[in-house]
Amino acid sequence: MTEPQGGLVRPNVSEVDAAAIARECFGIEAEAHELGSNQDRNFVLLEADGGRSVLRVDNPVFGDAERDAQHAALDAYRAAGVPVASVLPGLDGSLTQRWRGFAVRRSEFAEGEPLVDAGYLAPVVLEEFGALAAASVNALEGLSHPGLARDHMWIMGVAHEQTAGLGHSNADEELRQRVLAAAEAAQRQLDLVSAALPTQAIHGDLTDDNVTGRRGDDRRLHPHVVLDLGDLAYGWRVSELAVTASSMLHHDPERPLRVLDTIAAFHRAAPLSNAEARAVWPLIVLRAAVLVASGWRQLEIDGGNDYARERIAGEQAIFDAATALPLAEATEQVLARLGMQGVPHGQGLRLVAAPSIPRRAGVDGPGGPGQRPLGALLAGLTGGVAMVDPGVESEALDAGTWLERDVAERRLVDAALRDGAAVAVLPYGVYRLTRTAIDSVDAAETWPIGTELWVGGGGALDVLAPLSGSVAAATERGVLLELQNGWFLSIDGVPAQVEVGADVRAADPIVRLAASSDPRPLTVTVCRGDALDGAEPPILSVEVPQQGRAQLVAPERVPAWARFTHDPASILGLDSLVQRDESADEQTRREQIFASAQERYYASPMQIERGWRHHLVDTTGRAYVDMVNNVTGLGHGHPGVADAVNRQIRILNTNSRFLYRELAEYSERLLALLPEGSDLDTVLLVNSGSEAVDLALRLAQAATGRKTVVALREAYHGWTMASDAVTTSAYDNPYALENRPDWIHVADVPNRFRGTYRGEAGDTSVGARYAADLGGDLDALAASGRHIAGFICESVLGNAGGVLLPDGYLAEVYDRVRVAGGLCIADEVQVGFGRMGSSFWGFEQSGVAPDLITIAKPMGNGFPIGGVITSKRIADALTTQGQFFSSAGGNPLSCRVGLAVLDAMRSEGLQQNAHFVGRRLADGFRALAEQHDIIGPVHGEGLYLGVELVRDRETMEPATEEAAAICERLRELGVIVLTTSERSNVLKVKPPLCLTEESADFVVAQLDRVLSTGW
Repeated sequence: MTEPQGGLVRPNVSEVDAAAIARECFGIEAEAHELGSNQDRNFVLLEADGGRSVLRVDNPVFGDAERDAQHAALDAYRAAGVPVASVLPGLDGSLTQRWRGFAVRRSEFAEGEPLVDAGYLAPVVLEEFGALAAASVNALEGLSHPGLARDHMWIMGVAHEQTAGLGHSNADEELRQRVLAAAEAAQRQLDLVSAALPTQAIHGDLTDDNVTGRRGDDRRLHPHVVLDLGDLAYGWRVSELAVTASSMLHHDPERPLRVLDTIAAFHRAAPLSNAEARAVWPLIVLRAAVLVASGWRQLEIDGGNDYARERIAGEQAIFDAATALPLAEATEQVLARLGMQGVPHGQGLRLVAAPSIPRRAGVDGPGGPGQRPLGALLAGLTGGVAMVDPGVESEALDAGTWLERDVAERRLVDAALRDGAAVAVLPYGVYRLTRTAIDSVDAAETWPIGTELWVGGGGALDVLAPLSGSVAAATERGVLLELQNGWFLSIDGVPAQVEVGADVRAADPIVRLAASSDPRPLTVTVCRGDALDGAEPPILSVEVPQQGRAQLVAPERVPAWARFTHDPASILGLDSLVQRDESADEQTRREQIFASAQERYYASPMQIERGWRHHLVDTTGRAYVDMVNNVTGLGHGHPGVADAVNRQIRILNTNSRFLYRELAEYSERLLALLPEGSDLDTVLLVNSGSEAVDLALRLAQAATGRKTVVALREAYHGWTMASDAVTTSAYDNPYALENRPDWIHVADVPNRFRGTYRGEAGDTSVGARYAADLGGDLDALAASGRHIAGFICESVLGNAGGVLLPDGYLAEVYDRVRVAGGLCIADEVQVGFGRMGSSFWGFEQSGVAPDLITIAKPMGNGFPIGGVITSKRIADALTTQGQFFSSAGGNPLSCRVGLAVLDAMRSEGLQQNAHFVGRRLADGFRALAEQHDIIGPVHGEGLYLGVELVRDRETMEPATEEAAAICERLRELGVIVLTTSERSNVLKVKPPLCLTEESADFVVAQLDRVLSTGW
């Protein structure tokens, strides 16, 4: 048995001594600066020419055989391609030198940054640590050396023993008891599999403190060089993984299950056996426990060790995270992630047919004639059973009614009972939209682990045992039956009428449901015994719900609870409706049928099946603040638009060559929104922004009899042949400037932050210089015989991230274009329709009047509507090219939707909301810029904003990779925001115009969190 060490007093060697060692043993003159260590002394040696190396003074307890084993392990690592720092020989050629009785070694300095204090680690970094741990065990698998047969406290086989022996050093009594109890429970689980765990040479301390980090293009720290083989020894192979994984926990301690990425990556490169998989989490807990215990012991014997003192909080964070979930659940999560079987699902549940009763219309269950729903549970039930849908796609939960939670659920139940059902069922395993939380960094508990039954008001009913078993608990809340092979059945909601220990048979009465005029809830849960985890029955190991109501777990916990529990549907004679997160399957399905050019958001996208106002909800009931969907200007699921579609599609939908009032009414409403004095009087409706731009270009060419169109560099206008021709954005097409048709001339983009001419807001000289250059382009075109037909420009540079045009630019350019005989096209597809807040149209920001206006996106709140507003003179020029017609453009349905959108914008004050909330949002972003240097200029107006991320504010070097990584982290925290601009370094902020102040503040807070803690 290994005696508890609990830390060792470090060698009494100072920085002055270290410099002497460098000189006397290694022949170099260097300054020495101490690095942290628990039991040894480590120094960085800095020579006059800038050369650096590391000096290690070993604790005297370590012998030469152990050091030789470490040198052999370094050779094995190098042979396997694992980056390590080499040991440098001393003056006599030996790797180990002696100085005043101490063994000293000098190693290469491993370039990089420390990872231990890096804050948040992204999934890719967690995976890289798992892969590195796998590379370590693979490299050392065949290593054999006498110095590996060590017996020290960090070998995981003695972690429980060490924790128990060191407990007295912990001055925090409550923490001490927690640590001892957790270590005891973990050891019990480990004992079940320890004999089957393979042993080999392992690093033993491959943690974030012993691996240097290297910055990637995304500016994340990625693990690189392996350091410090002081704990090298024979040990369980899986211990290498457990030690590495445990060190990941404190980087995001509130989300311990993120470390499953590390475990899965290890398994891919060094496959775990079932026994090893079951050992992982117990070993993580034991590692955390011994860290806390030894940390307190180290302070007790070496109170001046600042390194140990600083590590105490981090070690406790590791322990808190390791024990945040029940040990059985954490282990089941590992098994589920690795695709390994726990206890076979449903094992031991021998289903008993419900009592046979005469068949009656409307009450037969899925078992067919003679099997009545709930007949195995409720005696004497008359009437049908209704399955209630509280799920993400429930049609009954429109217009945001799901936000009322319990009220919404009760409303669904009451509706079913009013419709004649005797019992309304909220099924097991259906993610409940009614439990979704908005403006939250954490996913709510949405997945019920039991079937919730609401029995309508009426007389008393006997509740029967659905299966045979023995009574494990009987309380005022209900009864817990122990079934076969470790399974239990809980009926929660009414006092039990049986004694603990009694055997009951299927169909025996066990509970009496009292008569009541109100609906009465009961919940049936079937659960594995190991999930009880010491909890008092019939309450399981999740939060206690209101009596009779189903318990729910958060989506990340479902992989384990789907194994711990069994759908009672088959026992109760009901249809099984169990759901799981199918986003990965849906992505695979899409990849099989989509073209590679079709974009998708996020590395591991969630599956979105619901939206309400400025929130999106995935299929697990996780809500996100939607900061990118400018198409749905009113917000998702708008009742007014839905009603308009429903009414009109039931009455009439045809094409615009027929006469009906909606087309003229909608067109008149659009014209009325133009600034006072506008001479534009004609509307042509199409289906999309691309078509609108295409049509505007044709109109300009037809009206002028010319071909040449001037577009700005870095612009996006659409995907049709003509709208793509004026799209010059390298973000969408890297070859855009190389393959424009000959009738397109590309002018310089007037970006005062990044363009040819730069300046502060209000500096009119910037806009004048850009306009003068464009005027020179027009003169050159005319001289070559290419007279201009039109000039197209977004009124705000949307593709750049909402960059406002320089003062005076657009007015002067419009004047020059018109003098040259051309027409001015304002592309308002993204920036119009109230988004600017202070004005309805983007061009009003520049005080100009275009000849043609293209509109789309928010016109239909997601319904496909687009159009061009112009003058009759220009529109009539189309007659030279034949008649104009769009099958769906301007049809009764699209016009009725358009009218509903305009009505809602006015009645809900959405333009005003865009102004006030947009200003609050922009102020929040600019305040963050004072704290975080990565934020450069904040662009835009109203609710079209762009937060530009830069590596250097002077050079404006774009933080492209960082921006993408930041978006990924924001998604984890409940915010949907994506990148734009040529450099993909601008966070585009163009949410539905109904964005609230609360959600705006939430977004700013989460961006601050990401920039403060990492991405």
